[in-house]
Amino acid sequence: MRYFTGAVLAALLSTTLASAEPAEDTLVLNEETQMVTRTAAPAHISHAVDEIMSGWLFRGIETRAMQMDDFDNPGMIFVEQAQDMWDTVEGSEGKSCASCHESMDSMAGVKATYPKWNEAAGEMRTLQMQMNDCRSNRMGAEAWKYDKGPAINMEAALASVSRGMPVNVAIDGPAQSTWELGKELYYTRTGQLELSCANCHEENYGNMIRADHLSQGQINGFPVYRLKNTKLNGSHSRFKGCIRDTRAQTYSPGSAEFVALELYVASRGNGLSVEGPSIRN
Repeated sequence: MRYFTGAVLAALLSTTLASAEPAEDTLVLNEETQMVTRTAAPAHISHAVDEIMSGWLFRGIETRAMQMDDFDNPGMIFVEQAQDMWDTVEGSEGKSCASCHESMDSMAGVKATYPKWNEAAGEMRTLQMQMNDCRSNRMGAEAWKYDKGPAINMEAALASVSRGMPVNVAIDGPAQSTWELGKELYYTRTGQLELSCANCHEENYGNMIRADHLSQGQINGFPVYRLKNTKLNGSHSRFKGCIRDTRAQTYSPGSAEFVALELYVASRGNGLSVEGPSIRN
């Protein structure tokens, strides 16, 4: 039955795919910061693609324009909320984020390096995991739920102060085993539709499947404000949605599997500019 379903899907793809090349456009943020939206692929994926491209290039004119100006970017509303939280004292230790880090601008460049290995904890951490460690162990405050309200807002705010900086996640040393797991997940077909991440985002980017313009699935723009659901979306929530669409049993945001997948997918975008919060369909 699974083989039959995969065969039917292959026939469907071959009849509905149409070419829709990414835009030849330049992303300049607030008329002052030029972003790298296409560059040579990092060595570890050069066997698959020659050039990596931001999802911004695969969106329509209006959507691209919204991201170019913070006044038009609805994701910045949530960044402002997080900036207020940055100075808010919470927890048993009577601290705020600013108590240790002062201005949020001091965090410029941090988002570009996550996920990353935390030597003291002996584990791979996403930025949200690190934020919650600070809340629990330094502030004595309650941890935030993964990819929800305050957590995704704060990740977007920390991304915003790194915009224009190149993604540069490490995949060697103690990170390598997690990266290998993420790579395996990326190329594994799942669900009744027998699709992998690579089937859409490596083999068919630049094509249309029904009304969806397939990008390379880069996550340098996350968190993303989606016009579809009018809120910020985290990369793990997006992974969950994609796997669900293959009609497979999916993982939960914050799971070890999604941490590994985030590391691998983030590494595929090494060299692109941090864009979050970006705007997508």
